Amino acid sequence: MESIIKLNNVTFSAQDKKIIQEISVEFKTGIATAIVGPSGGGKSTMLKVSAGLLLPSYGEVLYKGKNVALMSRAENLDFRRESAFVFQDSALWANQDLNQILELPLKIHFPKMTETERIKRIKEVTDEVGYRKELDIRPSRLSMGEQKLIGFARSLLCDPLLLYLDEWTESLDETQANRLIKIVHNKVKNGATVIFICHDMRIMSELADHVVIISNGNIVMNAAKEQIANDTELSNYLRMGMAL
Repeated sequence: MESIIKLNNVTFSAQDKKIIQEISVEFKTGIATAIVGPSGGGKSTMLKVSAGLLLPSYGEVLYKGKNVALMSRAENLDFRRESAFVFQDSALWANQDLNQILELPLKIHFPKMTETERIKRIKEVTDEVGYRKELDIRPSRLSMGEQKLIGFARSLLCDPLLLYLDEWTESLDETQANRLIKIVHNKVKNGATVIFICHDMRIMSELADHVVIISNGNIVMNAAKEQIANDTELSNYLRMGMAL
């Protein structure tokens, strides 16, 4: 199975502090990987570096074998169309309504798509995630859970091959969370790669094929879920990592 994302000796520093350091890890095509570990340990930074949202201070991030930092404009546009990121705080533009927020990725990546086609696609993804309110309102009118649903819907618009999810079920009730979990499960079943940050053992158990624990900016465990299940020491270590 080929790697879709590969980090080679990646370090990311901010304000002269190393947030992650000398990380090397591969994410295989069609596999769901859970990233777990203590708060402040570097999980979100590692996810954003993997997604090309932050460029490493040292080392390289490869997408399908190409260095993300050295991609041409066309290659980078392909990478952005084929991947999507769900932010912990949803990251919805405050000065645009939901229609504008959801239309933008379609306008960028599918410029020949008609307005009618865009409206149809937006309805498909908002229905899929269970968002029921109007779309001609700004994010400030939404609850945090509703903002999460819109952020998740936005990630589905271009039918990405690669999904990055940062605490993507926070602020959702059990029914809403289960709906999104099912969507992610189906994406993986159909060949997508998912890399997600999680503090919930149930979600990790349901979705993850592979688990990475990161602490103090370093990977301290990297193993397939089956390997963990068959090894008492690894299982205990995982539970410790999830509890931190």
